[in-house]
Amino acid sequence: MAFLADTLERVKPSPTIAVTDKARALKAAGRDVIGLGAGEPDFDTPANIKEAAIKAIRDGKTKYTNVDGIPELKAAVARKFKRENGLHYKPSQISVGTGGKQVLYNALVTTLNPGDEVIIPAPYWVSYPDMVLLATGEPVAVETRMEDGFKLRPEALERAITSKTKWIILNSPSNPTGAAYTRADLKALTEVLVMHPHVWVLSDDMYEHLVYDDFEFTTPAQVEPELYARTLTMNGVSKTYCMTGWRIGYGGGPEPLISAMATLQSQATSNPCSISQWAAVEALDGPQDFIPRHNKVFKERRDLVVAMLNQAKGIACPKPQGAFYVYPSCGGTIGKLAPSGKRLETDEDFVTELLDAEGVAVVQGTAFGSGPAFRISYATRTEDLEEACRRIQRFCGNLK
Repeated sequence: MAFLADTLERVKPSPTIAVTDKARALKAAGRDVIGLGAGEPDFDTPANIKEAAIKAIRDGKTKYTNVDGIPELKAAVARKFKRENGLHYKPSQISVGTGGKQVLYNALVTTLNPGDEVIIPAPYWVSYPDMVLLATGEPVAVETRMEDGFKLRPEALERAITSKTKWIILNSPSNPTGAAYTRADLKALTEVLVMHPHVWVLSDDMYEHLVYDDFEFTTPAQVEPELYARTLTMNGVSKTYCMTGWRIGYGGGPEPLISAMATLQSQATSNPCSISQWAAVEALDGPQDFIPRHNKVFKERRDLVVAMLNQAKGIACPKPQGAFYVYPSCGGTIGKLAPSGKRLETDEDFVTELLDAEGVAVVQGTAFGSGPAFRISYATRTEDLEEACRRIQRFCGNLK
């Protein structure tokens, strides 16, 4: 009898974490490696947030808390949703988890039965399909196109919906493409969803504030109030507030769903870190003036990376409107010979040879459900980005 559960055969380790770990290992071994795999701002957590955490420690706020969030944080989340999204949630409609990942996972595990389908536009964040599989559901990837800005079209959504569809996951701005849905884009999709009352909406808004070029962010339940009663709006403090390691995510949704998620969390992890929760209160309620300053830097990096990658032979890199990723096609390099003599058959070959030849770590597009492409995170030092792009240009120029 096998010791490990059969469920594990349905999932694989996170490719983005694997690339980051490999880059760290090569650096530790003395290689000159520039890692562009991690989706993590290089800015430090703002000082006022750190001070709130230190104060919480000094005040002895180090005990167990309510399973799915302290009342003060739920109140801060409710204020955020009302202030920024025009969404009204009571504390009983809000769940706080150990990162946005737990909020998503809790929602899927508490709602999916074997065979239930979840529509996921591709390219997608690597964890969505595996979470669905772990929750006994079936991920249904729906391909998007570069020429459509990597955004799901309403007619493609309509075709994907079946009687077994339980959820659609919408992520805007997107990891990995940076694609951001306008109000009109979302309205076209929500008009389809209104016609299918059995389909729930899981809106992953983690990159909400990381938008450029005067883009105006909106979220599905805000665009179509009719969907409010069957939407989970998920967000967190990781990206905007540079708090990836603090592990706080949150969601707003219907009370029965939030209650079920709390039940699951009570038997899984219990409460998120008490200190991180108090820091998150300050993040949401405190000064927000650093966000445009960070975004100015991110925009400059985006423009640099897009310009330099489009000068590389065989690479086509669209300009995203949000997040801190670019998702260039490497289709023009497939079939060519790398300096090692290896013929590039896939985007995985491309990223492997790039790392070996030039010491640049990126993630292959097939990990996100769509290739041949690769993802670069430009949430790193501008000097490193410029050098990495020069190396990519050199690598592509040396292909035969």
